[in-house]
Amino acid sequence: MQKLSVRHQLYIGTVLIALLAITRGYHFVSLKHLLPSASWAVFFIAGVYLRPAWTLAGLLGLAALLDYAAITWGGVSAFCVSPAYVALIPAYAALWFAGRWYATRHTLTAATLFPLAASVLAGATVCEVISSGAFYFYSGRFATPNLTEFIGRELKYFPAYLAPMAFWVGISASVQAVVGRHQSVGDSAKLS
Repeated sequence: MQKLSVRHQLYIGTVLIALLAITRGYHFVSLKHLLPSASWAVFFIAGVYLRPAWTLAGLLGLAALLDYAAITWGGVSAFCVSPAYVALIPAYAALWFAGRWYATRHTLTAATLFPLAASVLAGATVCEVISSGAFYFYSGRFATPNLTEFIGRELKYFPAYLAPMAFWVGISASVQAVVGRHQSVGDSAKLS
């Protein structure tokens, strides 16, 4: 992928921060049925476009702050907050690193769709296994956790987590395709 200017990275970062704030855990109740959660996609897309490594730490901090605010002042249940909550750090980092991996393979051709899909699926799978596995086995919310039940739960619930990620990454890829094509046309016109 072509290196983005600091200005473009700031624009993308601002959009990702807004998207995380608006959709994370449905802290804005009126949006619950309009927009799917963008949390996973935000970490993946940040890995693709944002070069500074500190952006991962910043997004992790923002996610934790949003969760804290929602629970403290927004009346959101604290059910998911347990000793396993800390596992979100490596889980979201897996998405970010999957985005980084994809960024080195990105092209403005249809051939980019396979590495994009592979990196999204790999990152989401690792994220899900870490986050849900930690919650299932270490949260204390399940009386007798076992691997067979965990696998059954994953088969049931994991596909539903992929849909929002695919939605947001698809939008991002579409915007990238339009912007990339526009820039290519503009560059060609300058050469003429």
